[in-house]
Amino acid sequence: MSKKRLEVFLEFLIFGVVIGVLEDIIAVRVATGATITMETVFIIIGIAIPFAFVGEILVDQIDFVDMWERHVTRKKQQK
Repeated sequence: MSKKRLEVFLEFLIFGVVIGVLEDIIAVRVATGATITMETVFIIIGIAIPFAFVGEILVDQIDFVDMWERHVTRKKQQK
């Protein structure tokens, strides 16, 4: 992995973790009405990091535009 690619990966990973944690804190507060403590935040961070990592791996490795174009082309050929 090149240095630039690693840099972009880490930027998106960090951004994904921060946004994931914020939305999970909001969801916990709204859904349960519980007071958000540091323990709650640490649990949310522990859950958010693996999901952000997997999300970045998927986004980085799968070209969804290419897959969509192949799907549309295949559908047109079948007609």
